[in-house]
Amino acid sequence: MKDPRRPRRGLGFPGLLMAPAVIFMAGLSIIPFLTLIGMSFSRVRLLGGAALEWRGLDNWARALTDPNLWTSWASTVLYFVVTVGLELLIGVGVAVALHRVLRGRGLVLSLVLLPMFVAPVIVGLLGRYLVDPTFGLYTNWLQAVGIDIDPLGSPVTAFIAVALMDVWEWTPLITLITLAGLSGVNPSILEAAALDGASRTRTLFHIIFPSISNVLLVAFLIRSMDAVRYFDIITITTNGGPADATKIVPLRLYETAFRFFDLGYAAAIGLMMLAVTIAMAKVFVRLLDRKGLAQ
Repeated sequence: MKDPRRPRRGLGFPGLLMAPAVIFMAGLSIIPFLTLIGMSFSRVRLLGGAALEWRGLDNWARALTDPNLWTSWASTVLYFVVTVGLELLIGVGVAVALHRVLRGRGLVLSLVLLPMFVAPVIVGLLGRYLVDPTFGLYTNWLQAVGIDIDPLGSPVTAFIAVALMDVWEWTPLITLITLAGLSGVNPSILEAAALDGASRTRTLFHIIFPSISNVLLVAFLIRSMDAVRYFDIITITTNGGPADATKIVPLRLYETAFRFFDLGYAAAIGLMMLAVTIAMAKVFVRLLDRKGLAQ
């Protein structure tokens, strides 16, 4: 006799209704993924129709020994550290300042969040014109103080320019997430700290930051997953130049696939990016699990 308290196994009627859609969506993901794996071990010929010529580990060996690709990985890591680091630092600072604003907070927050709603392509075009050496507003300001440079004309300044464009666009996201975390801090704890004579600095570092550390970790996860595969702003402004200074891995992948049509090698690069992204996600999931937020 079956125990009525034992949970029933099987799809059930709702599961049967969802099964065709789930199978269809799985096919849309699995079939291209398996094709990509096959391409990474082959040479893809496009003349006379697409065809795969088995090359074994040639593409992977090339990806692991290509100095240009490793330079792009170094640029990607540097771009990730600079942009995400500045976004967290500035975003948290702006959020703490806005949290203390009592009047007009909604208006100020709306103005702060505006860059986040602009398409990255528009941000790239806007930044490109603002730093144009002939009529750019920022370039004119630099010339007014005696700095006559083309921000996109040298490797160092071009890297700084595109990184700051990314920071301008996505710092508001960190600010918004941090504000949500600050609204959950227990006011009684802050009042008790004030009565005990704790300074604002001590309150910030010993009470507020520990209380919103989980929220900051989630914000860091969101921006990290996006920064690794960033493409739009750099493509519009520098297209990876000058001298490949801003050619991060997504741009290298695009150039390999759609400029040189080396699709087998591009597939290997794409799978490397996927592996790095999965590894980063697993690290974040472990950190979230330790804090009890991965359920």
